[in-house]
Amino acid sequence: LHSAEALSSFFNPSINSYRRIDAPVTTSGATWSPSKISYTGNNRTHMIRVPDSGRFELRLMDGSANPYLLQAGVIAAGIDGMEKKRDPGPPLFVNMYTEGNNYPNIKKLPSNLESAIEHLANNDILVSAFGEKIIKSYVKLKEQELKDFNSKETFSKKEPITDWEKTNTLDC
Repeated sequence: LHSAEALSSFFNPSINSYRRIDAPVTTSGATWSPSKISYTGNNRTHMIRVPDSGRFELRLMDGSANPYLLQAGVIAAGIDGMEKKRDPGPPLFVNMYTEGNNYPNIKKLPSNLESAIEHLANNDILVSAFGEKIIKSYVKLKEQELKDFNSKETFSKKEPITDWEKTNTLDC
């Protein structure tokens, strides 16, 4: 929970990944993705779901995530949480899609890759765990990707995916 904004850059590594975070509600009444940094019991509207004792589901990542960065990020954040005895606070037993706006103090997940990359670059926990050189290289790679995209397209969650996204990320 503490490093979720920075972890978003690993868990949602493409521009297209952010179409699902804080996306408009579908006709079924759900977005199928979290938009805030929260946890609960057996409720899929939160970033972390704890359906049973000893189990949890981290619902932030999408299918384009690098599995090695994903697992290393979860481990690094978990170790930090245990070492620093970070208190996640009480679980929130509400539907975040319909009632999330009633909790304005809950941090929101980044709504685009630029924001996630900025959080990663400034996250001492992940910089320490991965090493400054690795994080700087990853940030540089993603910034180059964003620069190329922004020189050709404009990102909007309300519009269909762009030609750039189809050409560069559809096969992630």
